[in-house]
Amino acid sequence: MKPKSICKGICGLFASLAFVACNEADIEGAWIEPVPGMENTMQGIDLKKGGEASSINIATLQYETWVKDGDRLILSGRSIGNGTTIPFTDTLVIEKLTDDELSLKKGELVIRYKKQE
Repeated sequence: MKPKSICKGICGLFASLAFVACNEADIEGAWIEPVPGMENTMQGIDLKKGGEASSINIATLQYETWVKDGDRLILSGRSIGNGTTIPFTDTLVIEKLTDDELSLKKGELVIRYKKQE
C-alpha cells in the first residue's frame, strides 16, 4: 500500500472518530415506551441533571439515581411491592443512543425508548 493511501485512511479514521465523539447524544431527559399490553399508556425513566432519576408511570419501581459509565447505564432506586421496599441497582448496556431514541439491554431483554417531548 502506498504511504499516501495509508495517510488518507488514517486521517479519514480520525476524522470519523472525532465526528462521532462530537455528536454523542445527551442521555438526559424523559424516555418513554408503551406499557406492554397497554400500547396507549406510556411508562419510562426521567434522567435528570446531576444524576437524579425518577419513574414515569411505574408505581412499583421508583428510580432515584443514574450514572452513565461508558456504554453502561446504572440505575438505582427502590422496588415497592407486597408491603416490602427493596433497594436495587440495575446495570444496563446502552445499545443505541440518539437525540430521540434510547435502547437498553439487560441479558436478552431490550427496552426501546423514545424521548418524550
